[in-house]
Amino acid sequence: MDMKNLSKTQKLTISGAVMAIYIVVMYFTQSFAFGQYQVRIATAIYGVAYLFPFLVVPLGLSNLLANMVMGGLGVFDIVGGGLVGLLTAGCCALLGRKKLSPWLVALPITLIPALGVSLWLSQLIGVPYWTLALSLLVGQAISGVVGALLVNALKRIWKEN
Repeated sequence: MDMKNLSKTQKLTISGAVMAIYIVVMYFTQSFAFGQYQVRIATAIYGVAYLFPFLVVPLGLSNLLANMVMGGLGVFDIVGGGLVGLLTAGCCALLGRKKLSPWLVALPITLIPALGVSLWLSQLIGVPYWTLALSLLVGQAISGVVGALLVNALKRIWKEN
């Protein structure tokens, strides 16, 4: 399949499949995705936007839906999570568009969720911002590395012409 010339139907189908994968991964990993060291392994999927920029919005919506169904911290966490998802996936897509190293997706996947989510989460749960941010950075670093590994594996499958 030519991944550069996808029809709207193919993009919609891939977007739905990626959203489903994100939600399922979040569901099965929620026991350690919402703790002190939040290892949200599903956020590694943001890296796929490096190869497929049309996934930016579906990935942001995936985070919004996951927080709505599994988060339980209200509207700030739901909307904020969606915005963080859009920004993270958008940065991964930008790295791909600029043809920078796919290993660099580890940076936005690690930094944006950890530093962004800490903005409202520190207020909601009463933990100082930097204490929470450092805790989230530990978990997100794992997701960042997994995201980079995922993108590099997929890049070998879908070689650019």
